[in-house]
Amino acid sequence: KKRVILYFYQDGCPYCKKLLQDNFGQKEIADYTQKHFELIAINMWGSKEVINLTGKTISEKGFATEFKVNFTPTLLFLNEKGKVILRVNGYYFPGKLTQVLKYIAGKNETKLSFRDYYKNNLPKTASAKMHYTAGILKPPYDLKKILKQGKPLLVLFEQPSCKVCDELHNDIFKRKITKAELSHLNVVLVDTWSNDKIVDPTGETTTVSKWAQKIKVKYSPSMVFFNAKGEEIFRTEAYLKAFHVQGSMAYVHEKAYLKQPNFQRYLQERRAKIEKKGGNIDLWQ
Repeated sequence: KKRVILYFYQDGCPYCKKLLQDNFGQKEIADYTQKHFELIAINMWGSKEVINLTGKTISEKGFATEFKVNFTPTLLFLNEKGKVILRVNGYYFPGKLTQVLKYIAGKNETKLSFRDYYKNNLPKTASAKMHYTAGILKPPYDLKKILKQGKPLLVLFEQPSCKVCDELHNDIFKRKITKAELSHLNVVLVDTWSNDKIVDPTGETTTVSKWAQKIKVKYSPSMVFFNAKGEEIFRTEAYLKAFHVQGSMAYVHEKAYLKQPNFQRYLQERRAKIEKKGGNIDLWQ
């Protein structure tokens, strides 16, 4: 009578460490998880044998590839038939993860989406404002028209009362390297839950809320990147520090995704190049 969580990790992943320490290191969260779930850890690059959901024996790495795991940690929540009912790409703060656990344990997916469930349980401890900082285009937005300017498009899906959004704008976006990466992009900022009118990359006039639901945005902040054709090419939807934020921007505007489809591999290569030139990367700065 427990549900299954597949937890994909990789050695040396600071976000995995933070998940284990800051989330499962809290007795309340650990006890709740143990009571309602069976959690199975899978090494994203591992070679141990896994019998997958079709009964085939493959490696951990192959199993991760089947689920298109591109981030660590990634948590996949399965229902009783082995279907993925919620996917968490990246690190969630304890309060956010607690809501995920309660949503799945309560089988609320039969009643409403996690997006709506979380909307009803938003934290109220942040600045309660949107940050239209330097370099961000001002609304209203016609994204199809903006894409004609030639630069890749970054859409920041945020919301008021978002502590991570505050940190993103008040710290990471003010850094010299981040500003340099942002200069290669057209950047717009939207309130994920709002009914503000927007013209999406396909030219359809809709509301931000409906568009976010259509493309399955479920976390704030989410960074969703589009190419000149209006096609989504990459997204991040978790708590990230400066190196990963800057890396995601470079991954897109350098078109590195065309040569290296795995974002984690790209980051490893990027870090190696920086350190070879004498730079120092602190993943938690």
